[in-house]
Amino acid sequence: MRRVRQLNLEDRPETPAGPAAADVAGLRLSRRRAPLAAVTVLAAGVAGGPGIAAAVAQDAAVYASIHVDFPGTAVPVTAAAARLVADVAGLIAVGGLVVALFLRPRRGGGRDRLSRGLTLTTVQVAALVWLSAAAVSVLAEAADAGGAPLSSAVLPGHLPYLVSFSDLPKAWILTALCAAVVAAGAFLARRWQGLLVPLGAGVLGLLAPVVVGQVLVGPDHDVGVDAAAIQVVLVAGTFGPVLVLGLRAATGRVLAHETLRRTARLLAAGLPLVLVTELAVTWFKLAGSPLLGSGTGRLAVVRLAAEVVVGVALAAAWWWARRGALTERRLMGCLAAAVVAVAGWLGAGVAMTRIPPPQYFVPTSYAQVFLGFDVDAPPSAAALVTAWRPNVLFAVLAAAAVLVYLLAVRRLRRRGDLWPVGRTAAWTAGWLVVVVVTSSGLGRYSGPSFSVHMGVHMALNMFAPVLLAMGGVLTLLLRAARPAGPREAAGPHEWLTAALGSPLLRLAYHPLLVFVVFIGSYYGLYLTGLFGDAMRFHWAHQLMNLHFVVVGYLFFSLVVGVDRPPRPLPHLGRLGFVLAAMPFHAFFGVILMTSDTVIAEEYYRLLDLPWIGDLDGVQRAGGGIAWAGGEIPLLLVMAALGRQWARSDEREARRRDRHFDSGLDDDFDSYNEMLRRLDERAARDGKAHP
Repeated sequence: MRRVRQLNLEDRPETPAGPAAADVAGLRLSRRRAPLAAVTVLAAGVAGGPGIAAAVAQDAAVYASIHVDFPGTAVPVTAAAARLVADVAGLIAVGGLVVALFLRPRRGGGRDRLSRGLTLTTVQVAALVWLSAAAVSVLAEAADAGGAPLSSAVLPGHLPYLVSFSDLPKAWILTALCAAVVAAGAFLARRWQGLLVPLGAGVLGLLAPVVVGQVLVGPDHDVGVDAAAIQVVLVAGTFGPVLVLGLRAATGRVLAHETLRRTARLLAAGLPLVLVTELAVTWFKLAGSPLLGSGTGRLAVVRLAAEVVVGVALAAAWWWARRGALTERRLMGCLAAAVVAVAGWLGAGVAMTRIPPPQYFVPTSYAQVFLGFDVDAPPSAAALVTAWRPNVLFAVLAAAAVLVYLLAVRRLRRRGDLWPVGRTAAWTAGWLVVVVVTSSGLGRYSGPSFSVHMGVHMALNMFAPVLLAMGGVLTLLLRAARPAGPREAAGPHEWLTAALGSPLLRLAYHPLLVFVVFIGSYYGLYLTGLFGDAMRFHWAHQLMNLHFVVVGYLFFSLVVGVDRPPRPLPHLGRLGFVLAAMPFHAFFGVILMTSDTVIAEEYYRLLDLPWIGDLDGVQRAGGGIAWAGGEIPLLLVMAALGRQWARSDEREARRRDRHFDSGLDDDFDSYNEMLRRLDERAARDGKAHP
């Protein structure tokens, strides 16, 4: 048994291994491992069978239980097959982007240039397959929701009608568009930054069919949607690279030691969180029923077991590597086990989409349909303070943001560098505001009460972003991350530097664009009917809140932020930036208070809550909150900006004084010399200098 040698980390050109299969760059799969690769591919295909089997088992009784006409066996089988192909291809495409961006080592002066090889080719092919499967899913899911055969879905004019029955076909349309963006980016990108937009589009494409699927139905679906969304992101960053590295190994390509090390760290950090989110989604779907009492529960056990297998494979590889006993055969065995487990996890997930889960059949109130929970009592002061319901998404985002920030501060201090305590306090306080307004009674009542919602909006868009901008997180991360040497692989410092210099970030920080989006969001959201549509779905409500935080952060980063934006404004320009925004806030508040039209009236009536009465009065109160909540923070920001301006002038004055006291400042001598030369010239011309 040949032991793997620890050699240099250079990732050589991606050509199939020759007979010698020399270990020049890491681990190269020799040709005798081809049978193992074939077995892995075969096992992965077999593991993806549960979804097809579940679709074949569906009959008219299953559809009748959820009040949908049975479209025939061909429709669910086609939908399951297309979903399986789309999920596998999408995960490989996004996983390939993660490998190309963050896991494969890039060295030397051309770090930002992309090398064409198997990884990007894999992304290109997978994205095209993903696009095709998503297009088929649009047809199959539309026919499935409408109870019609596939033949009717392709008739002229029938598809739009069938798509209107469900949000799932619409989600697959978005996924197809995202897959097209991924494919275009993989073909056209020439530099590292060019893959950032495809990565974001890929994650969005994976999220779309999940957040509008089974997790959107039933009591506590707010927890289910958040947990499922977080899981999708985690799986894209962990299971996706596993599949891509499995493909590289199966084709005899180099597995660089640095790539394996980074992948192992990523899996070690992400797998426990994947397991936690799986437990949360399972708890939601079972709705109190026995774990093994339904097909959903049994498939959840399969998924949990698959996650454990991936963890065991990772632990085994790590254990052997620590003892210097990681052979090629052992590494390939661990990788094959992980690939098969991921395929089984995907197959079980597809099968779950074809089985109505127990939470479908739990009695549900109108409030639970839209919010996920009941709010029987009116929003009193006591209820706003005590009626907590954790917002899983924002609680996780806040915890992750604060943890990363504190770890960066600790790294600075270990190097002997100082970081202002005030910035740490501002960053922590900003995320604390986010958690409080989304998880306390404020967040609980922001759905059924427009006035409470407007208070939450102001906090997320005005108060929290000011504190976050004053935390200087980008400056901190750049200082904490050690720059890589000329022969070292690019790391977080290089990634962040490249991202900040990308055209996308320069556009996002453009003052005019930020101003238009910051102000236009109020009018575009509330005065167009978009608000009423967004409030009906938990994922849309969360996206709206996230939009408030991001846009507010960009706006106040340009005004009082510690981080230097791509286009920094002078202090006078910052003051004008704030003053220009104030009238728009006031005018928006006046519109809400004086309008005869109740915003999202149909939505609030559908909640059927006994304490919802005078919607006009609630809207007027919301308009007052919007006015005051917009003006007061801007006035405070102006005061902070004035203080920053004064301190900047003081620092400049002290710098000039030190320069003058050091004897290096010759401005005064130069001025006297200029006067002397003027006198001499005047004397030569026969004129007296005044």
